[in-house]
Amino acid sequence: MKTAQVVRTYYVLPCCLLLLNLCIGVVGYKARLIADPLERTAAIMGMVLFGGSLVAFIVAPAIEAMVRALHAGSRRGAGTLGEILFLALLGVGVFWLYYQFYIVGPEAILPAAWHN
Repeated sequence: MKTAQVVRTYYVLPCCLLLLNLCIGVVGYKARLIADPLERTAAIMGMVLFGGSLVAFIVAPAIEAMVRALHAGSRRGAGTLGEILFLALLGVGVFWLYYQFYIVGPEAILPAAWHN
């Protein structure tokens, strides 16, 4: 298996799925404002389906393209340090967002206008 495919399969795509899960958490947080249970369920399902499509067709390929660009640039430069740094920052960023959302609360990562 090629290195780029391994990075996509075992690191980039799981990070994107974690970000999608975080977005689903935000959707659930905001859906508490909808009083009717049927409307709330329909809104959550619609937003999750849209978010899944967005991640699968736009976000994951965009991050993969950035990884490929960094990989090509680092091969011409001083090794693979750029790609490793990018992947490490991606992991740290996802971890920080999860920590803020689940430990501090959803308000920690949302703009003030979006608070319930």
